[in-house]
Amino acid sequence: MPSNLLKTTALMLFFSAFVMAQDGKVSVNVDKNVSRLMAIKKEIHKAQSSIKIQIYSGSRRNAEAKLMQFNLDFPEISTVMVYETPNYKIWSGDFRTQLEADRALIKIRKTYKEAFSFRPKQPQP
Repeated sequence: MPSNLLKTTALMLFFSAFVMAQDGKVSVNVDKNVSRLMAIKKEIHKAQSSIKIQIYSGSRRNAEAKLMQFNLDFPEISTVMVYETPNYKIWSGDFRTQLEADRALIKIRKTYKEAFSFRPKQPQP
């Protein structure tokens, strides 16, 4: 039994030296309109603002306190304080889809009942 296994292994090794693999070459023909469409899509995506969650709207002193507390409660979510006359607002997140925003909003509303999601009119830094 071991001699048959040894002979089979030796034959396999001998013949495997003569086997040649093929070189794989792939060429992709892309229509010029596809690259134009991709450029247009990128421009549209830049123009669209992401979805934010507003935590607070009111005085500056209270906004600063809410901002600090929110950063302690949810350190993984980015926040920013924005001034829109006459109120300071705390906006959190930078969500691409409504689904992502809704998932975060469910967690946030457990602590911040007045929170809601929206799309800002102008993208904020």
